[in-house]
Amino acid sequence: MASNTVYKEPAPKVDRENPLESMMSRFNVAADILGLDDATYNVLKAADKQVIVHIPVTMDNGQVRVFEGYRVVHNTVLGPSKGGIRYDKNVHLDEVKALAAWMTWKCAVVDLPYGGAKGGIICDPTTMSAGEIERLTRAYTLALKDVFGPDRDIPAPDMGTGPREMAWLMDEFSKTVGATTPAVVTGKPLVMGGSLGRTEATGRGVMVSALAAMKKLGMDPATSSAAVQGFGNVGSWAAKLLCEQGVKIKAVSDVSGAYWNENGINIDEAIAYKNAHKGRLDGYTGAVLMDNADDLLTLPVDVLVPAAVEDVITEHNAHNIKAKLIVEGANGPTSASADPIINEKGIMVVPDILANSGGVTVSYFEWVQNRQGFKWTEEMVTERADRIMSDAFEKVYATSQKYNIPMRIAAYVVAIDKVAQTYKFRGSF
Repeated sequence: MASNTVYKEPAPKVDRENPLESMMSRFNVAADILGLDDATYNVLKAADKQVIVHIPVTMDNGQVRVFEGYRVVHNTVLGPSKGGIRYDKNVHLDEVKALAAWMTWKCAVVDLPYGGAKGGIICDPTTMSAGEIERLTRAYTLALKDVFGPDRDIPAPDMGTGPREMAWLMDEFSKTVGATTPAVVTGKPLVMGGSLGRTEATGRGVMVSALAAMKKLGMDPATSSAAVQGFGNVGSWAAKLLCEQGVKIKAVSDVSGAYWNENGINIDEAIAYKNAHKGRLDGYTGAVLMDNADDLLTLPVDVLVPAAVEDVITEHNAHNIKAKLIVEGANGPTSASADPIINEKGIMVVPDILANSGGVTVSYFEWVQNRQGFKWTEEMVTERADRIMSDAFEKVYATSQKYNIPMRIAAYVVAIDKVAQTYKFRGSF
């Protein structure tokens, strides 16, 4: 039966700040500092391509369900677009647009030859069987076969997806072109061309960024403490690697709650417990379960690592943050409204587009290895990734000092300047 309803783009939840607006507010400040011309500004603020697909999938009960999916390509002036695919029931187009733009700036900050993209499907993978998720992934790949490509747009895992989904995506895309094409996607299983060092790459980048910032602030890792919000791949690796550097991890959290231990949590033990209990810390006895998980953000620690979801640090709780340093493992964990409060308190923030770019850096290495048909050692991957992260941090820090601006805005200045200069030399418009 036909409907006269006018299509409206899915909107973000009204009780959360719009991530696209948060991204654009920082973009605008950086553009003003650079004196960006109107033409370049207008090109960079808008996505190159937004694709909305509706994907019919036969569920295990025989019924056909139609899922809505997105792929946003923000910019490709530096190279093919790069960005993850998230499966989540709260995915909306503005979120995907913001994440795609963040990927453009993230790749530019660490000097990778990529533009930014992002994808997502509105679904709840926790309620779906492996077969249903596979059929959804393959159908999504077919719907976007003219968008994806090793020289066009290269997906990767994100929230709700992992190596399994990337393997299905690579297989389905390869069928459409009649040749095995491992470089179409990163984050694959090792046996299919995945890179050594990829699993811990984002968390390792957080650790490298944190240590670099601590050095600038005169903080000794051996006498410093930290709280890590989010104990998934990024948070658990960041906690583990910081702990190995001497930082005492006093609190961690996941969907089951926040856990506190004044004497420091045994991170290896916590990770082993999580892995043995379906990826959750429910019932973990190595720390005390806090009454309110959100209180983790305002604990009396030296370093705060938000590594869960967007907009957890807002104007409502920023006043109460006691950490001297925030290192953003998640994408967009700090809302734009919280920035002035944090800056006024003198807290250094290593922003997401710098701190968590270790993942895309090693994804780039995976893509390079796939193109070369040659595997790098884990030592080679780690050494090169650490160098890229350290160099990027120093460049952003120098920019913050030059303009007397926060690290977040400095990262945007570095990224936007690189993209704008590339347009100038290419003469693309």
